[in-house]
Amino acid sequence: MRYSRTDDAKPNIPVPKIWRVGRGRHLELANSGHIMAIINVTPDSFSDGGLHRSLELAVAHGLACVREGAAILDVGGESTRPGGAPVSVAEEQDRVLPVIERLIRETDALISVDTYRAETARLAMAAGAHIINDVHGLQREPAIASVAAATGAGLCIMHTGRGREGEIIDDVIADQHAFFKVSLAIAEAAGVASEAIVLDPGFGFAKDSDHNLQIVARFAELTEIGFPWLVGASRKRFIGAATGREIAADRDIGTAATTAILRLAGAAIFRVHNVAANRDALGIADALIRVHAEETLQ
Repeated sequence: MRYSRTDDAKPNIPVPKIWRVGRGRHLELANSGHIMAIINVTPDSFSDGGLHRSLELAVAHGLACVREGAAILDVGGESTRPGGAPVSVAEEQDRVLPVIERLIRETDALISVDTYRAETARLAMAAGAHIINDVHGLQREPAIASVAAATGAGLCIMHTGRGREGEIIDDVIADQHAFFKVSLAIAEAAGVASEAIVLDPGFGFAKDSDHNLQIVARFAELTEIGFPWLVGASRKRFIGAATGREIAADRDIGTAATTAILRLAGAAIFRVHNVAANRDALGIADALIRVHAEETLQ
């Protein structure tokens, strides 16, 4: 995805782009931002662990998120919070597959599986999912890229960790470029179509508050990589540090502000807990983008 260059006072306007996902579906990414709602089927996620652990609660939450404006439901069965307990592949699948199967029957929203495991991704796609969201950027189980290629899934590739092979890259943007160079090579070798890929800078993963804020401030630089961007800043610790909100669930206003800022910088998809608040934030940001686009045509 290529972005027009603008001065610092104006939003970074995305050129029209289609994100191709599974089952012949697609998402138009240029005219408005989109919400990916977090559906954690876990007992220990950092913000909402245990709230949607059962099949019925998870499905009900997913359908409520669609009513509030979510275009994508991201179903995950293992917490990625620092210190989170690992789960077996069988337990992960027991958590997420029934939820995906039910949601496919009850909504037309796009369904994403939040996993780094190739076998879980394969079964999720067989169950009806459209998107694979890998928080390890294809670098923990590279075979997941082959699953995406074989199924035509949309593929979210997230930056995880700073420094590889003993090298620490101090500049956060340079580190993103280095990481994604490896991940995109894995995707290309597996035959994943470029129009199926979105990237995620991995807010909160092996990054302190300063790193995260630098990425927000310099986000427009990331768009030069040439792919659409998904961001998952929702309720993260750096938002709490900036706002003084110690409790994760109290960070929705700060999250919405971050969403608007990142949309104006060029992000397309926003992975969030509170759909309604972030939908409103996107409404304001998208209105500003439309105003600027009209001005450029005059």
